[in-house]
Amino acid sequence: MAFFVIIAVATSGGGDESTSTGSSPTGSNSTGENSENSGGSSLDAGAAPAGIGNEVRDGKFAFTVTDVETGTTQAGDNPYANKVPQGQFVFVHVDVKNIGDKAQSYFGSNQKLIGVQGREFNNDTEAEIYANDNFTIGDINPGNTASVIVVFDIPPDAQPKTVELHDSMFSGGATVNIG
Repeated sequence: MAFFVIIAVATSGGGDESTSTGSSPTGSNSTGENSENSGGSSLDAGAAPAGIGNEVRDGKFAFTVTDVETGTTQAGDNPYANKVPQGQFVFVHVDVKNIGDKAQSYFGSNQKLIGVQGREFNNDTEAEIYANDNFTIGDINPGNTASVIVVFDIPPDAQPKTVELHDSMFSGGATVNIG
């Protein structure tokens, strides 16, 4: 038994090294430095997330939250083509810039809203169709920016705290404080 413990300790690196949660050369940050990987936002350990108006990067996208509207009761102005929320809509206005070297697909379904109670909310794709005048975003070419409204349907008494912005469903994401 002791032999297996010695082997486990020897192959695990000793257990006294810690993993860094701070900035790395392959991550991304809110200061606009280049990212080489689709890692995610890598702010310094203990640093507060970026806020509205700050650029954050995740993979091949640079995101800037430009506005947040809470308590919205309808998505879309057309009386025949709109959606009402189960609770309240939160509209998160985001500029999405492709910082890569080839076209990249944007999907609202990759974005998450975190409330002050720690609950995670998915986007409402149907409401986004009505809220965005031109919802045919799809691919964003290198160097181009698309302005989108990401819509979340949250309970009437919930309050948004942060939004996680992702370039893909597999990326680490970049966190922006919106509360």
